[in-house]
Amino acid sequence: MPDGRPLPEQRNTEGHLHVRGAAVVERYFGETARAVDEDGWFATGDLAKIDDAGNLQITGRAKDLIKSGGEWINPAEIEAVVSALPEVSLAAVIGRSDPKWGERPILLVELREPRASDAMLLDPLKGKVANWWIPDAVVRLESMPLAATGKIDKLRLRAEYGAGPAT
Repeated sequence: MPDGRPLPEQRNTEGHLHVRGAAVVERYFGETARAVDEDGWFATGDLAKIDDAGNLQITGRAKDLIKSGGEWINPAEIEAVVSALPEVSLAAVIGRSDPKWGERPILLVELREPRASDAMLLDPLKGKVANWWIPDAVVRLESMPLAATGKIDKLRLRAEYGAGPAT
C-alpha cells in the first residue's frame, strides 16, 4: 500500500514495493534525512506483484498511476498492449486533467504506420483492461521525447499534454 502497510493478500495483487536489507540505502549522499522508514523499509517507487511461485514482477512506477474518479489506472498495462501492435513504434499513457473525473488517460504514440486509426490503436485494449481505462484521446507524435536514459520522457509529456484538452 502507498502508506507502507502490507497488503492483506500478498500473492497476485499489485502493490507499492518496499525493500529492506543490508544492501538497501539508508540515506542519499549528502542528505541528513533517512531514506528508509523507522523499520528500515525503503519505498522504491515501483509497483509490483508476487506470483504464486514467489516471483516478483515490477509492473510500473507509482508516480505514473492515473487517478480517475477515485480509481487507479496503471498506464504500463495499457502501454504494453498498444506497444505490441505492429503499427506502433513507441507508446505512452499519461493522465490528463479532467473536470469531472480528476484525470483521464490519453495515449501518445509514435507510429510506424501513420494511417493507423484511433480504433486500430484502442480496440485491442477491449477485454484486456477495464473499459474505463481505455484512453479518451490518441495523440500522434512525429517523435516521442526521450530522456537522457533513453526512456520515454513522461515528465515532458505530462508538461505538454497533461493540462487538459484545448478549448
